[in-house]
Amino acid sequence: MMGANHIRVLCDDGVTRMGRIKGKIKKRAWIREGDYLIVTPWSFQDTKCDISYRYLPPQVDWLRRNRYLS
Repeated sequence: MMGANHIRVLCDDGVTRMGRIKGKIKKRAWIREGDYLIVTPWSFQDTKCDISYRYLPPQVDWLRRNRYLS
């Protein structure tokens, strides 16, 4: 967590981006270190992104069992 509604995210492509938590997620879900997120990189600035969704631990287990995640 970087403060306010920003978070540093290590993406699957190896790039570390500054993520912005959207208001819809900020009010409903807490994001912690080690969580799996869906992010949308900005088209005009590759080092920043928007956080769209956070997977819960049971959802991550299901994704691993069905080989969507390695």
